[in-house]
Amino acid sequence: QVQLVESGGGSVQAGGSLRLSCQASGLTYYMGWFRQAPGQEREGIAAIGRGGPTYYADSVTGRFTISRDNAKNTLYLEMNSLIPEDTAVYYCAASLKLPGGSWPSRDEYSFWGQGTQVTVSS
Repeated sequence: QVQLVESGGGSVQAGGSLRLSCQASGLTYYMGWFRQAPGQEREGIAAIGRGGPTYYADSVTGRFTISRDNAKNTLYLEMNSLIPEDTAVYYCAASLKLPGGSWPSRDEYSFWGQGTQVTVSS
């Protein structure tokens, strides 16, 4: 069982920045960040492997950076150049998928945090 607790959400104006943290009881090989806006499906926006390979959705590429500190069991998401469309509840997640092959799908993430709200105003 992996317990995840997100923090760092809040309200910012467009163009601003936020840094989300996810404190875990333990980090699995694949860790990811997801977000869910009202009335929309939860979407994966970034993922990272234990050795540092990363994946980003097109919507956040060049603006968001995912990182992890294995010694501190902490996952991060640095968000820059925020736009109103980034408004959502952000979740960190842990996958038990073994390394190699494709990045985990949403259904392959077994553990989820409670989420943290990010609101970007224009």
